[in-house]
Order: sequence, then C-alpha cells, then structure tokens
Amino acid sequence: MLSVKYFQEQIQNLYSFMASQTLSASSETYHMKKSTEIHHERTNRGEEEEEIEPLPLMSLNHVSRLCKSVEDSMDFYEKIMGFVPTQRPGAFNFGGAWLFNYGVGIHLVECKNLEDLPAKKELNPLDNHISFQCEDMNVVEKKLKKRNIKYLRRTVEEGGERIDQLFFHDPDCFMIEVCNCEKLTLVPLCSCSTRIRLPPDWHSPPIALENGEQSKR
Repeated sequence: MLSVKYFQEQIQNLYSFMASQTLSASSETYHMKKSTEIHHERTNRGEEEEEIEPLPLMSLNHVSRLCKSVEDSMDFYEKIMGFVPTQRPGAFNFGGAWLFNYGVGIHLVECKNLEDLPAKKELNPLDNHISFQCEDMNVVEKKLKKRNIKYLRRTVEEGGERIDQLFFHDPDCFMIEVCNCEKLTLVPLCSCSTRIRLPPDWHSPPIALENGEQSKR
C-alpha cells in the first residue's frame, strides 16, 4: 500500500512542476525592476546616454543552423515549421540548404565536426533559442503532439495579459520557441524610442512566382 508520505511527495512535485511552467507577475516585475535599476545605475555613475545612430538595417534576413543531416533538418523546418525550400548559390562548396517563410530565412549548413553541435539536453527556456510569433498556439501544440516532438509549455502573466510559450528542439537540439508575445507592449528603458525601426513592407527579398514573374518587394 502506498504511504501518505508518498502522496505528499507527489503533490509537492506537481506543485513544483506547475510553478516552473508559470512565471508569476511578481517574478516578472522583479526582473523588470532589475533591468531598470541597471539602467539607472549607469546614469548615476555619470554614464550619459550616448548619441547612437541606428544602422541602416531593415530586418532579420536569416538564421544559420549547423546540422548533422541536411535532409532531416529540411524535413523538420519544412513539415513542422512550414518553411519553403529555396535555391542556394551554386558557388557554395559545402553541403547545406536554404528555406524561407514568414519574412525570414533558415540556412542549413552541413556540420563536418559533430562535436560542434549542441549536446542532447532537457528543454530549458533560459537557453539560447529563436522565437516565432504565432496566431494560434493550439494548432502548433497539436502538430507537435502528432509528430511526437517533446515540448515544454509555459505561461507568463504580465499586466493582466497571459502570454503562452512553447519550447522544443530541432533535430540538432537547437531550441525553438513559438509564442503569442505580441500581446506585450515594448517599453524602452531610455528616451530612445525614436531609434526603433519597424521593418517596412518591402523588406522581404523578391520571390520567383510559378508564372515566371517575381513578387513585388
């Protein structure tokens, strides 16, 4: 017969797990205060705001990923993430593949030294990752379940808004996040909001259409 202590331990483990999946508003507020304090400390030390001219950048062009199998990684980014394979320069003398969608490219590079790839590890939202904004989190979660892809779901509560996040690995253990983070308002910590540049409508490269024409920028 299972003891009372056993059930108490299981309940405690459940509470610990739930706590790790949901960041409370108080926790988020603490970290927000810390970043604000850092900015104020720099100001108090006499580090005046530097006149910074933004670079003439338009948007994120691509993310490059090392992979042990170009075929497996293409399968993942095409069938799971919805990217479209595109031609890559024929002058390249190394294995790889290009994919594109959502205004950003994924450039796969065949890894010659497998030690350069991340070691297999547990999902950790604090690890390096790339994040994609999503319109329907449930659709993504259903696809991950259907494909038996291990994932971690986390919720962040801030200012009355509930932000959902899904974390999972690609075939080479690079972490990916899908979220609905557009609910959060970005608040600059200094008087530099004029430096923020939003990507113009024409930031994506032209696309060769099936009728032989090119899409407009």
